Amino acid sequence: YERGNTHLFLYTKCSTALFFRDLGFYEIARVPDRVVFMENRKQGLEAFLMELKKETEAAAPGLSGEAAGAIVMNANPFTLGHRYLVEEASRRCSLLHIFVVSEDASLVPADVRMRLVKEGCAHIPGLVFHGTGSYMISNATFPSYFLKDEDTVIRSHAALDISVFKKIAAQLNISCRFVGEEPFSHVTKIYNEVMEAELHAAGMDCIIIPRKEAEGTAISASRVRSLIHEGRTEEIRSLVPESTYRFFLSAEGQAVAERIRNASGVVHY
Repeated sequence: YERGNTHLFLYTKCSTALFFRDLGFYEIARVPDRVVFMENRKQGLEAFLMELKKETEAAAPGLSGEAAGAIVMNANPFTLGHRYLVEEASRRCSLLHIFVVSEDASLVPADVRMRLVKEGCAHIPGLVFHGTGSYMISNATFPSYFLKDEDTVIRSHAALDISVFKKIAAQLNISCRFVGEEPFSHVTKIYNEVMEAELHAAGMDCIIIPRKEAEGTAISASRVRSLIHEGRTEEIRSLVPESTYRFFLSAEGQAVAERIRNASGVVHY
């Protein structure tokens, strides 16, 4: 509280959740027999869900009640692979929710990532864009995405994150989540495995789309960051939409590129 952190989250064992409830924390989600996720705002998640619903009604008033699909992406930065995933998913549903990770823990700032996603998808109809807040792929729900953990910890965090997503899906009438296959990132591969099992168990579809390739290799944001890190920014042009490429040529983009070049690690583990 002294540091200004007034919205608090915590993990606890299922057996001790009642103790923290007495201290003013409220359950958001749990993985049975493993962990309970709590916050100190009684209506925290409910307020987030209502905001998502308002965003949907404002962006797609005629479609907000229909069955929808969803994609959650970090887009660090937005690539042709991300765009291909959105295009393929949008062909299978009339309304598609695009959630862009809000946590500002990536080399490309959160506001830039959201902007590049919107610009890169401007030609695709039926999309609604949302930030993930603290409730999806965040340091609260899924810290393993940002910090290296043991596989068992990653699986617990992934199950918890998906548990929260299922509440979001119920609010927005989402029946299907789309994800690109993951040949590179260890943590994302585990997350996708857990997600597929959890969503199928809940009666939801999880559709894995093969990655778009360039020169025989799957396109990835890690590859784009690696090229920028090596000072080969001109070579990303075949891997990203024109809007993303233009960004990295701009003064703002040059500052982000410099941040990437100075980073000690640019490949997502």
